[in-house]
Amino acid sequence: MNLGIFLMPLSPPGRTLTQAMDEVTQKALLLDSIGFNEFWLGEHFSATSEPIPSPLMFMASLLHQTRHLTFGTGAISLPNRHPAVIAAEAAQFDHMAKGRFRFGIGTGSLPPDWELFQLKDEATRKRMLIESIGMIEAIWRQGPPYEFDGEFWKFRLRDSVDIPLQMGIMPGPRLPGGPPIHIPVATPNSSTAVLAGERGWGPLSSSLMQAEGVATHWTGYSGGLARAGRPVNGDNWRVVRAVFVAPTDAEAERRMRHADSSVRFFFDYMRQVLGKAGKLVALKARPDMLDSEVDTESAMMSRVIFGSPATVRDKLIDFRERAGPFGNLLVAGMDWSGPSGAWERESLTLLAREVWPAVRRHCAEADRAAVAAQ
Repeated sequence: MNLGIFLMPLSPPGRTLTQAMDEVTQKALLLDSIGFNEFWLGEHFSATSEPIPSPLMFMASLLHQTRHLTFGTGAISLPNRHPAVIAAEAAQFDHMAKGRFRFGIGTGSLPPDWELFQLKDEATRKRMLIESIGMIEAIWRQGPPYEFDGEFWKFRLRDSVDIPLQMGIMPGPRLPGGPPIHIPVATPNSSTAVLAGERGWGPLSSSLMQAEGVATHWTGYSGGLARAGRPVNGDNWRVVRAVFVAPTDAEAERRMRHADSSVRFFFDYMRQVLGKAGKLVALKARPDMLDSEVDTESAMMSRVIFGSPATVRDKLIDFRERAGPFGNLLVAGMDWSGPSGAWERESLTLLAREVWPAVRRHCAEADRAAVAAQ
């Protein structure tokens, strides 16, 4: 089981892009030094609150500063750009990363980006994703000429091909088949989880979903795997969770509830964003809650796995038993403003060094027992 982080990244008002990128760099270096395995970074074009428009460009700056981290895009919004551009850039990064790259794709989740690229219709974005990734994979597995006649993109590279001069040949990935592909899954009973299993992609389950919702992802994903004749296991399944560790249960709760807590800032931000989008259901502690009852406190207390190392260990084990046999945990990355900088460093270090080894051992034993019982 791998341990990683998923960063939107969330940045508070008043922070410059330089400051935001400096903080993300600090996080990567810390995580690389304390035993994290993966580093996932979001892509957003039109929000200084979520300020990285090119995760590939940014992660390229981290490749030679880190040794252990594998980098994932969380996710490149395929409808926003031409498939040939994405195919070439992802192939280049795949070579630069030398096996430390996971290609996360999606339809985008930021309303201002939808408006910016004139892609407000969800059904259209979904069709564009399927068309785009099909073209990207075709570019990677074939040589010239390239000819595509899709619903959204029509292009060819034929007349300018000159094989002796190596002209008209698009870059391919490091290995046949390309880097592993992953896709976010954010709603219960999502057809995207089924699609991931059928295509051999790795699902990324949202940090805002409770265990019962995440369990529906396993149902869909495992069913898709089985229908495609693939091994039915959670090795390629990643679940994102907000996790906060402190020396004691009481101290963890005190820090999390603090007025300057980055965990509080995260859930207050999400409450406002989802409230304006009419999607507060994603933060409800109970299905029967009214939208008017959803506040930052209830969202935070129902979604965060927090406490001492022993408590967080037990909560993570319980969560996995209820959600399904995911093979990788991605911690939701928080802001480091004020006292949260020290608190988050301690939380991540305790998680990596004291909590995760015990969780990993327990889950490995549970998985072996489940296989033996079949």
